[in-house]
Amino acid sequence: MTRTANTMGSGPTDQQPAYLTTKEVADLLRVKERKVYDLAAAGEIPHRRITGKLLFPASEITAWIEGNSDAATGERPAVLTGSHDPLLDWAIRESGAGLATLWNGSIDGLNVYAEGRAALTGLHLPEEDGWNLRTVASRALRDCVLIGWSKRARGLIVAPELDGKISTFADTSGRRLVRRQPGAGAAALLDRLMTDAGMTEADLAPVAGFARTETEAAAAISAGDADAALGIEAMAQQFHLGFVHLCEERFDLLIDRRSYFTEPVQQLLSFSRSKAFHDKAAAMGGYDVEDCGAVRWLSP
Repeated sequence: MTRTANTMGSGPTDQQPAYLTTKEVADLLRVKERKVYDLAAAGEIPHRRITGKLLFPASEITAWIEGNSDAATGERPAVLTGSHDPLLDWAIRESGAGLATLWNGSIDGLNVYAEGRAALTGLHLPEEDGWNLRTVASRALRDCVLIGWSKRARGLIVAPELDGKISTFADTSGRRLVRRQPGAGAAALLDRLMTDAGMTEADLAPVAGFARTETEAAAAISAGDADAALGIEAMAQQFHLGFVHLCEERFDLLIDRRSYFTEPVQQLLSFSRSKAFHDKAAAMGGYDVEDCGAVRWLSP
């Protein structure tokens, strides 16, 4: 493999491009292009996604081939991506951690993290026997840790006039329902709930568009634009709406090991151990933060 890498730009008049295409990387590694796409999707090879196209930094590819993981990985930006959590959103501001946020849902957040464009990502992905662990492990990510942030009461947020009339997920049939964007943890849970209730898309009456945060979902009901949404108890309380408890979910943070020790991440984690943080979680309702900061999974 090392001998192959040394052929890059070996000719006296050759000039190695700064970025390689998928085909060029496949030729370099002597694999099919499909394998390169799989490596990128799993976060196992240095790459960038520009306007939907994959590009591979030549210097990082060389370092990756030669086993220099530090050079291949590079420094991640102080960005938290993934699923929206109101308590986390508040803690970032209140702690002064200085992390930028990109609330784009659990799956998109995991993809952004795998591409090296964020230091950490928030996840609440339902699995057969729990939350998040199998999904993260299946991505073959390296040099990262999954820590618990909170357990959250998840269920149906309902309009005040329907409080008591909706008591199960099946009762949302024909009601105006707020949907979350594809790839969001709540969207994955909605699919599971429909299956369990023997429902199909035809049974739903979704409102136009998607709610991209927990706040947006509750706000749509408060404004009278929808009858129900899959949401968390904290938002039902904030907007004075009805709530039907369905499950307790885990919200976790996947953090790059190098980024874990940077000032922004440490400031956030330190604040999460404070009395102010625990008091806020109790006041919001529907949160259990006793295991906040506990290690749930370590990558190789």
